[in-house]
Amino acid sequence: MNRDIFLADAHLLSPTDANYQRLLAFLKAQQGRLRTLYILGDLFEFWVGYRQLVFAPYVPLLHALGELRATGTEIVYVEGNHDFHLGPYFRETLGCRVLPDGGEVHIDGHRVHLTHGDLINGGDRGYHLLRRLLRSRLLLGLIALAPGDLTWAISRWASRRSQKGQKPKADRRLPQAQITAFARKQFAAGCELVVTGHFHQPFHLELNAGQIFGLGDWIDQYSYLLYENGCFELRTY
Repeated sequence: MNRDIFLADAHLLSPTDANYQRLLAFLKAQQGRLRTLYILGDLFEFWVGYRQLVFAPYVPLLHALGELRATGTEIVYVEGNHDFHLGPYFRETLGCRVLPDGGEVHIDGHRVHLTHGDLINGGDRGYHLLRRLLRSRLLLGLIALAPGDLTWAISRWASRRSQKGQKPKADRRLPQAQITAFARKQFAAGCELVVTGHFHQPFHLELNAGQIFGLGDWIDQYSYLLYENGCFELRTY
């Protein structure tokens, strides 16, 4: 069963939302047909892993991922900027392979670099500082002491603040020069493909040294990357 799927940026929030329901249907259709599911970050609008609880709106999705694992699918999860410190549920209960900063995987002889994409702009010092703070052991310790409902409420407030006045990412100009510069570094290290999320625009760039795939999103585009019969192809559901 040499069939793999890559997806990112669903930003799931409520089980009643259309994109949430559509993703559940998509995952159910993959049961028994999928070798590996690669999640390249921001599957959730917000996730941080507690040891003894999960956020209630995400129970249906976690159940769907568990059913996929039970039918033999491996799950590889690259943390995004909305889902980090994935915690024991993903590692212990679902048995996921977690890549906090992305990294290289081998797929039938192909060397593939996976990234959420938030690290591609190395010049955004403000974001990189915030990212280090959010992923610090200190903040994780503070979150562990806070009630889950409080953490959820703070995340919703922060999300609304960050989105206020901003264009949707799918409408923004793609930073192609930064993406290709990042990819060339991975090609120089021996990878032949780079797969990224974060930009909410599906794209395929072919360079002399390799290929770059952008996954788009699972908000209203429902785009993903399929690997099957030795070929990588962008698709929509």
